[in-house]
Amino acid sequence: MTQTMESPGTEATRIVDAVLDDLATSGHRGIVVDSPPGAGKSTLVVRAAGVLAATGTPLMIVAQTNEQVDDLIERLGDKHPGLGVGRLSAVDYAATERVRAHPSCRVGAKVPDLGGAPVTIGTAAKWATVTDGTWPWAIVDEAYQMRSDALLRVAPRFERALFVGDPGQLDPFSTVEVDRWTGLSWDPMQSAVAVLLRHNPELPVHRLPVSWRLPASAAPVVAKAFYPFTGFRSGTGPSDRSLSFSTVAASAIDEVLDTAAASGWGLHELPARFTVRTDAEAAAACALIATRALARDGVSHSEAGTRPLTADRIAIGAAHRDQVAAIRAFLPPQAQDITVDTANRLQGREYDLTVVLHPLSGRRDATAFHLESGRLCVLTSRHRHACVVVAREGIADLLDAHPSTEPVHLGVPVKFPDGWEANQAMLAHLAALPRSG
Repeated sequence: MTQTMESPGTEATRIVDAVLDDLATSGHRGIVVDSPPGAGKSTLVVRAAGVLAATGTPLMIVAQTNEQVDDLIERLGDKHPGLGVGRLSAVDYAATERVRAHPSCRVGAKVPDLGGAPVTIGTAAKWATVTDGTWPWAIVDEAYQMRSDALLRVAPRFERALFVGDPGQLDPFSTVEVDRWTGLSWDPMQSAVAVLLRHNPELPVHRLPVSWRLPASAAPVVAKAFYPFTGFRSGTGPSDRSLSFSTVAASAIDEVLDTAAASGWGLHELPARFTVRTDAEAAAACALIATRALARDGVSHSEAGTRPLTADRIAIGAAHRDQVAAIRAFLPPQAQDITVDTANRLQGREYDLTVVLHPLSGRRDATAFHLESGRLCVLTSRHRHACVVVAREGIADLLDAHPSTEPVHLGVPVKFPDGWEANQAMLAHLAALPRSG
């Protein structure tokens, strides 16, 4: 008997309905929703907020950055314009255009200033300053970016919570030494979800099964490298999206762009060499690839329609801020609107074409920072059509010469995926592509 596979839309709807059903009927104090890149986390948060608010239940929403807060307010305004929203903010906060556009949003530094809005939203840092009042429900957005100590500080404010996040993205980080807490079940450097589930293993966990951002050429590659035990699929098929350029290839840079347009991936390799972190040749290559893509009058075709490949639809990602500054310095005036940023700041954003400076390019060693699977996952999962990786030759040899040597600590869960394996998986796919340079 042939088993018919559900369509991506049907499968995604079934999981979202199960989440909403748990919100209405589950007796658990927490519900966790894991999501791959571009699976509709924010859409779920907005929909869940509407469902909970419709019951007359006051709701608090916790996000991790002001950018995420304003994005959610904009989305709430689009989907639920009549729903009153209170935006908790700093005293000197100036409302952005997205917040001002919400027809029913009120901004204030304290909860009483918000006039009893049905939905109160703010960053985790701002919520930590609230010492009075409780809400029957909370929604924690990007929960895997939230440190466990931040959750501890806001937990007294709610009775039940929905935690939504991407387990494959960057882990919480700190600029201070944290070894003293290693191995403790409440280690503040673990994500809020990790600590929550260690202490409450019975909580229901749902997994969104479809990425609506990543094309069919990217979803299997990213899933294998960074989500080996859960997996996901693309919401579009191999022929649903395409990227084309109007000019004929005239250089190695054009060839790698054509390869990326045809296969979804491109690899531009520079000669093997140990370099300083701000490798000028690699930075220039990243800027040149993005600028050339803009100059070739690219056009993207997808379920969203046909549109030109403009500068605001191209991004360049790197691991360090000084690399970002070096790349930006190489962009000509006509390409200044191309986004250039670190993996941390690119989380949650999407583009038609991305150019990635590989974190291990030109390095003598493979440190824990540069091997972190979440960093490469973010960099290689921002695109709707194609991703070009820029790297010096020899990364595979570097990985073989520097196997993972992180110490094993009692009481510390083994992290999956392992950064070493994730890098090898991604490199294996890129190595099969036609070379340029």
